[in-house]
Amino acid sequence: MPLYSFEGRSPVVDPSAFVAPTATLIGDVHVEAGASVWFNAVLRADFAPIIIREGANVQDGSVLHAPPGIPTDVGPLASIAHCCVIHGAHIGPEAVIANHATVLDGAVIGRRSMVAAHSLVIGGTKIPDEVFVTGAPAKVRGPIAGTGAERWVNMTPATYRGLAERYRNGLGEIQEA
Repeated sequence: MPLYSFEGRSPVVDPSAFVAPTATLIGDVHVEAGASVWFNAVLRADFAPIIIREGANVQDGSVLHAPPGIPTDVGPLASIAHCCVIHGAHIGPEAVIANHATVLDGAVIGRRSMVAAHSLVIGGTKIPDEVFVTGAPAKVRGPIAGTGAERWVNMTPATYRGLAERYRNGLGEIQEA
């Protein structure tokens, strides 16, 4: 996995985390126990820290950055799905940011909330706990209880923790003959 120090700050990855060999971590990045960072994700912490909390996952092709003075914090068991942009935001525990969503500077996503695919959460937005949001700009559409969004919030953390363990034990590079 490409890990790069920048101006004296280096990524710190817990030994129980899975970081795909094509993920790139730069600067003040912290990946906690049981977390996973997937293929072609880029986490660039040159201005402020990026923290991936215990059991959280950052899926393929996502880009996380921390602008000056605004850390990016992905809460425990939270999921950043494929090709998302998370820029200086706080993602609450067990929240799900669905494919191609963007969450911008100073936004706060509540615990167990889901941001729908292709949504745009503009800077400074505060999303409460356990709601479903969609749109550009994203708006709260209602509670997740009893919806398909609740299914994703319930299943994604365990699915990715199990998948990360499978990859830690079963991924092997094929050497060309």
